[in-house]
Amino acid sequence: RKNTKRVPSFRKLLRTSKIKLDNKLKNKQYKQQSAAKKYRKEQKKLREAVRDAISRKPFPLEESKKKQVGKSEKREEDEEEDALPLDMMDEDDLKLMEDLAQKASFLTRDLSSDEPVHVKKRKHESVIDKYEKVPRRMQTEPEKELIHLLPIKDKGGIIPQSIEKPVLNVAQDEEEDTEEMEEAEDFSEEPLPVLTPEEMAAQRRQKLQERKMHIAALASAILSEPDNNVADFGSFLNQIKKLKELRAMLMEQDPNVAVIVRKLVMVSLMEIFKDIVPSYKIRPLTEAEKATKVKKETQKLREFEEGLVSQYKFYLENLEQTIKDWKQRKLKKSNVISLKAYKGLAEIAVKCLCELLVALPHFNFHNNIIVLIVPLMNDASKMISELCFEAVKKLFKQDKLGYASLGVVKVISGLVRGRNYDVRPEVLKVFLHLRIKEVELQKDSEDIAPKKKFMTYKEKRKNLSRMQRKWKKAEEKLERELLEAEASESKEKKLKLHTETLNIVFVTYFRILKKAQKSPLLPAVLEGLAKFAHLINVEFFDDLLIVLHSLIASGGLSYRESLHCILSAFHILSGQGDVLNIDPMKFYTHLYKTLFSLHAGGTNDDIGIVLQCLDVMFAKRRKQVSQQRALAFLKRLSTLALHVLPNSSVGILATNRVLMQTFPKMDLLLDNESQGSGVYLPELDEPEHCNAQNTALWELHLLQRHYHPTVQKFAAHLLAGAPSEGSGALSLDLSQRPATELFEAYSMRGMTFNPPVASVTPRRKDTFSQMDSFIDEELNKQLQQRISETVVHKPLDFAKHLKESSL
Repeated sequence: RKNTKRVPSFRKLLRTSKIKLDNKLKNKQYKQQSAAKKYRKEQKKLREAVRDAISRKPFPLEESKKKQVGKSEKREEDEEEDALPLDMMDEDDLKLMEDLAQKASFLTRDLSSDEPVHVKKRKHESVIDKYEKVPRRMQTEPEKELIHLLPIKDKGGIIPQSIEKPVLNVAQDEEEDTEEMEEAEDFSEEPLPVLTPEEMAAQRRQKLQERKMHIAALASAILSEPDNNVADFGSFLNQIKKLKELRAMLMEQDPNVAVIVRKLVMVSLMEIFKDIVPSYKIRPLTEAEKATKVKKETQKLREFEEGLVSQYKFYLENLEQTIKDWKQRKLKKSNVISLKAYKGLAEIAVKCLCELLVALPHFNFHNNIIVLIVPLMNDASKMISELCFEAVKKLFKQDKLGYASLGVVKVISGLVRGRNYDVRPEVLKVFLHLRIKEVELQKDSEDIAPKKKFMTYKEKRKNLSRMQRKWKKAEEKLERELLEAEASESKEKKLKLHTETLNIVFVTYFRILKKAQKSPLLPAVLEGLAKFAHLINVEFFDDLLIVLHSLIASGGLSYRESLHCILSAFHILSGQGDVLNIDPMKFYTHLYKTLFSLHAGGTNDDIGIVLQCLDVMFAKRRKQVSQQRALAFLKRLSTLALHVLPNSSVGILATNRVLMQTFPKMDLLLDNESQGSGVYLPELDEPEHCNAQNTALWELHLLQRHYHPTVQKFAAHLLAGAPSEGSGALSLDLSQRPATELFEAYSMRGMTFNPPVASVTPRRKDTFSQMDSFIDEELNKQLQQRISETVVHKPLDFAKHLKESSL
């Protein structure tokens, strides 16, 4: 008959880790030792009972004395002196002495005999009674185990037979005293050698190399031929076993290599899981599915998936525990790693979690990873917070459907509210990387993803014949398959997920605008509103515009924050708000009034936001902008181009080019002879009433002599009237790029010009020519300084002087 012993299931094997197996082995060894000790005691008792059962007859005194010949000479001399002279006794007396020897007392009997006194009186007693009356004796030498054989029967009775059992391994309890003595002797005789630092370093390198080779061997065995491993049950068990063994190395206890080994195991397991994890989420089986009989291949696949999920869960728990121990500054007594080294372990654990967050957004426990990573974006450690921020940013950029983005946004919203808005601004700035371009504006609308309607059975029966119904059924079946292949329903799901995500984002923004207007999160909120304002429901437009204007009028915002408010307002009005009859003149006025706050210093970076505002205010709303307003902004922007860095001048001149091409009659400012009503008022903050049509763009002549070649090209192009063709036209790389892109392309963050500026060398080498050039440079500097002061402080006098000089 075949052996029907069941092979233990994988689930049962999975529940036992290496530590549990070690404990079971120790318990088994302890039970074996206890059983062996108990068996030796029983053998000892049995030997004593057998020895008493086969008791010998008492010997006469002469014979007992003969037996003691081998003792010390001193004792023999004493016995000879004390003994009676037997040769002087009669035969009757000698016989009497022999009879008395049979009844000798404690003083006269042979003390070497183990036989109790008065043996004849105890012949009727049983063996058990004799055994119970024998006094206990201490064990002076190790007992030997006996193997009992068949007994022999003779005239005297039954004689038991036994032999000694050969013992290869001495029992642990019999060796404890000898081992302690040997260790003490070794310690006293040969002390342990003291290693030098070089030898300790070499020993550490050797251990570390052995661990590395072991990790590499396990990882290679796990990753090699995963398909065959899944198909073969034995290979599959071996694969999970090696995965468990590698995960057990996360608890390395050698203090010399523990930190490095744990880091290597963390990273190795992270790469292994990224490689072997399937492209779908593994769900737990229901009771009905477990009870159903399936094919062997299906059962093997289920067990593989169950083992993979279990090991992945244990790995994530180890990473989480490492981070928690570091955050709480807790160390276990049995731990061999110092508290200082725990920071490095925690950083590696965070890196592994960030990689898994980005690489496995579809797999199990992804929401648990999100709950771990998102609060670490607000961590005090800059390195950890940047790691988590970059991971969430990558997740948003690659998330096409929106499930992972929705989970992250929910956790961030709860974190901001739970911490009472006391979080770092980067936590909210991560919303700017969401891939949301359209949402479901009306939840009940059916125009977003119209469903394919099929004919009902009654309609077919009424309108179609039998053959037509047959063909219609086959056609509808084919259409359903095509719909599933094209995944037409995914668009509707995507819109619903994006709508829910954006609702949570706006709820977070509105809470901060309502309850924490002085919070450092306000710039991030305004920047986010500027990005997603076109997706806000029309019902909230009026209230939101009032809030934005009140924030600007309060005067408590920085210049960048006020620019974000303006940008948000115009995004709202240029999107769905285009149908609303609202004139945001106050936002135009505020931007026009604050343009001269920009300069070549710290506010130069804010020009990027100004260029975005100008693009939305004029290019996207050109039908709602008057000519007077466009002329005023064109003039003020040209003046601003003299006071900023070259990249800002290029961006501003590119915006002026768009204004001159978008609005007609902008060439009025290029003609000095044109006259209109009124006088230009450059200090007036109202762009509609400053009479900008009565001035000229004299700034372009100065910009044409700018040290930056790209600024010179744009100034010459604008002086020619910004033509799209001909000799005065720009090259394609400058004309087709937006102003914001040119601003970034010619940035001077590296403290270098782009392109490099050529140095000017004097043509004549004589002293007088050098003196003349020096004087000309000084005069030009003074002239430019006076012109700039006159433009800013006395524009009317400067305009009059310009007219007189032209005449």
